[in-house]
Amino acid sequence: MCLPLVKGPKVMGQLASQLFHGQVCDIPSLPQLQCADKRPRVHFKCALCIWNMLLSTLKMRSKELSLSVKQAIIRLKKQNKPIREIARTLGVTKTTVWNILKKKECTGELSNTKRPERPRKTTVVDDRRMLTLVKKTPFTTVGQIKNTLQEVGVCVSKSTIKRRLHQSEYRGFTTRCKPLVSLKNRKARLEFAKQHLRKPSQFWNKILWTDETKINLYQSDGKRRVWRRKGTAHDPKHTTSSVKHGGGSVMAWACMAANGTGSLVFIDDVTADKSSRMNSEVFRAILSAHIQPNAAELIGRRFTVQMDNDPKAYCKSNQRVFEGTEVECYAMAKSIT
Repeated sequence: MCLPLVKGPKVMGQLASQLFHGQVCDIPSLPQLQCADKRPRVHFKCALCIWNMLLSTLKMRSKELSLSVKQAIIRLKKQNKPIREIARTLGVTKTTVWNILKKKECTGELSNTKRPERPRKTTVVDDRRMLTLVKKTPFTTVGQIKNTLQEVGVCVSKSTIKRRLHQSEYRGFTTRCKPLVSLKNRKARLEFAKQHLRKPSQFWNKILWTDETKINLYQSDGKRRVWRRKGTAHDPKHTTSSVKHGGGSVMAWACMAANGTGSLVFIDDVTADKSSRMNSEVFRAILSAHIQPNAAELIGRRFTVQMDNDPKAYCKSNQRVFEGTEVECYAMAKSIT
């Protein structure tokens, strides 16, 4: 379709619309545009900008053909089909068919050549500097890394920094909360692990493992992750419910051995006020009532009781529970068990 030349920049907008929709039209030359435009200079500048845009649109590369279409062109050409018929059959232009055949004749290949990528904003030295910062200070933020790079003259965005760290398999995670362990305790734990590394199975069969824990009555109070799309944070499927005071919880004590599990004791069944407060008196009452029966059922006469390093477990009043018996009691770090 051909569009006649009209005065003013309005025609250029119509031409641009037709070009972007794949329609054919006549592009006026710059001298024609200068002669046709009788409006103020500001309108001529607008028309000139659109005219340059139209010319750049004509120079844009078309969509690349798939490998199957290129192979079909070669196959039809081997069948002595004319270029016009091949173009009509495959729905491409004659120039495209001719270029594919020429490329096959000159290079022997049909694959598209790899185009140069956008140049990287960072060098290898900059990438190593980012990794050094993260390794030295894992809690550093992307903003701090950006400021550090700016001090040496490297200006990049936070997204670029994240991509570089992701390429080196570094990603941001929520920190795990662990008990503070001093250097002295680390050495003690390591020594304990070395001493018990090669203990035979008979040694472990004589141990009664004990511990207490808190059980939430409603749900876990830890963080949970959910897969969702943006804007759906308040969807009932993507939220967790909460109640006042956390829904309540109870403290429980339990034991086990290599042969099976022992008793499960809830602390509120032991305390006089039916509370879940664990103190040395409550702990002593549990030991007196449940250690010997569970050990006799699971292990036998001679056994070893394992407890954590809770102070209430090793006070003098609780140690008297095992006086006059053949019971050995020792602590074992939770992280080594």
